[in-house]
Amino acid sequence: MGYREVYDSWLADPSGFWLEQARKLEWEREPAIGVDEAAGIYGRWFPDGICNTCHNALDRHVAAGHGERTALIYDSPVTGTKRRFSYAELLHEVKAAALMLTDLGVAAGDRVVVYMPMVPEAVISMLACARVGAIHSVVFGGFAARELAMRIEDAQPRVVLSASCGIEPSRVIPYKPLLDAAIEQSRHKPQACVILKRPEAEAALTPGRDQDWDEAVGRARAALEEGRASPCVPVPATHPLYILYTSGTTGSQKGVLRDHGGHMVALHWSMEAVYGVKPGETFWAASDVGWVVGHSYIVYAPLLAGCATVLYEGKPVGTPDAGAFWRVAAEYGVCVLFTAPTAIRAVRKVDPEAALVKEHDLSRLRALFLAGERADPDTVEWAENSLGVPVIDHWWQTETGFAIAANPLGIEKLPVRRGSPSVPMPGYRIEILDEAGQPVPPGTFGTIAIRLPLPPCALPTLWRSDQRFRDVYLSAYPGYYSTADAGMLTEDGYVWVMGRTDDVINVAGHRLSTGGIEEVLAAHPAVAECAVIGVKDDLKGEIPCGFVVLKSNSAQASQALAREVAALVRERIGAVASLKRLLFVDRLPKTRSGKILRGTMKKIADDESWNMPATIEDPAALSEIETAWKTDV
Repeated sequence: MGYREVYDSWLADPSGFWLEQARKLEWEREPAIGVDEAAGIYGRWFPDGICNTCHNALDRHVAAGHGERTALIYDSPVTGTKRRFSYAELLHEVKAAALMLTDLGVAAGDRVVVYMPMVPEAVISMLACARVGAIHSVVFGGFAARELAMRIEDAQPRVVLSASCGIEPSRVIPYKPLLDAAIEQSRHKPQACVILKRPEAEAALTPGRDQDWDEAVGRARAALEEGRASPCVPVPATHPLYILYTSGTTGSQKGVLRDHGGHMVALHWSMEAVYGVKPGETFWAASDVGWVVGHSYIVYAPLLAGCATVLYEGKPVGTPDAGAFWRVAAEYGVCVLFTAPTAIRAVRKVDPEAALVKEHDLSRLRALFLAGERADPDTVEWAENSLGVPVIDHWWQTETGFAIAANPLGIEKLPVRRGSPSVPMPGYRIEILDEAGQPVPPGTFGTIAIRLPLPPCALPTLWRSDQRFRDVYLSAYPGYYSTADAGMLTEDGYVWVMGRTDDVINVAGHRLSTGGIEEVLAAHPAVAECAVIGVKDDLKGEIPCGFVVLKSNSAQASQALAREVAALVRERIGAVASLKRLLFVDRLPKTRSGKILRGTMKKIADDESWNMPATIEDPAALSEIETAWKTDV
């Protein structure tokens, strides 16, 4: 069937569609119920099913005779380390880690915080938690002590799994002092911490609380060899698998909850349907296990599908150059690469002619997928021309866990429309609503909402905060989940996501998308990347202001160039979008996942108080924005 037939089959029978997908996995008790109607708005999936995610990600493949197939590829240019794990080898390591957790008193329902860099032990820790029915909460390695303390206090873990340090291209970040400070600040105290000691940094263990990873897992390996079992613990499909904290647009942490059953069914379906990847092939999500992309598409989805997944401890540029992605893709035969638009813009800035692409054999690469923030058409076009493969923008959120809208290569490759993440995926009935919550005609700008219930894999609620889940996501438009993204649907069903609803600015009564203005700026041949924010104006309420990073081989910043870029905006959007203030900067402030911190930039411009975001990649970038804003006249 083509896309339309598949989507319509879901629309006609949502429960039946996902029950059919559920039968492709193994269950302790196979579900007979799809979505629980009694759960109403929550849409709890497979409530009568019993399963275990780790079993389906590892044991199932080994039992089927695929134990020698590659499961995990670790490539660390920052340490010069490369390792491969077969499914059988990874299963053995996960069994040992699971025994270690059991010996520390961890049982089904207990929480375990994972505060690790991009090392195999991070993946092993997550799967070990799933194996014993514990709920893992991965915190991005290197988060500030205060942010880590907030997550420890909220999740109340029995155990924390961490490492002595993380490694950046130009520095080593000690984790253990941050962990110690976080535990001191938190009212909740974990019973034990297990620390992976890396040679790049020492870690002083706290007597009575801390254990050395190698020693603790070594004891568990010995127990396995002596015949001790490390079974998967069967849990209800609705049993929590993990908590992933996200601040979103509110600035305060929200614990997004994911369950075992719906999560594994939707992710397993997505690997072939959305990405077109089959068992035995190599898939690479160039992200971090601290983010939802890492959870869904470094760890769980590729392993559920029987693929090899790449764990990369490096950067798109600087480890050692802007050809790093192409080197990894060529070396391991990656068939689909998934990364953020920011990463591609960073590569393009350093290597605008794509000379480094030509140095590597990318004949096995079939597609590049982009997500994380809007992929501007200029970046998509550059990547298409450079790689010679489809470049697919797709859109999803931490809360949904997999794509809301995409171009489903495994079902039918639809025409690519640069700037659009294509069409809704099964599970998502998208509508565009006005401020009163009423649907608007095709081609009309508004808030993107999803009619309830949400599909499998989407959050059923927030951790320990059911009312907040209702307040944040469901209260604005009864009967819908509000994505807090703005955009439109066209007559032929394509979705256009132009940015967060708080990135829609009101200029003298005209609603303008900052994403639309950014699209015009990015089309200028001298612009490597850009960000547009709305700043306060006494006359018009708000006016757009642009921050631009130029390509390394482009002309120098000048008033003439600023006028040229502003004229392009007037030409393509109109005089109401007049960009009277354009600032040239060396870099834009971003989170570690690549999202530009537009909200903080706006606070700087509006002379409001602001705090350094915990997720920021380079704090000095915000200082540069502040200096540029104050000195520009």
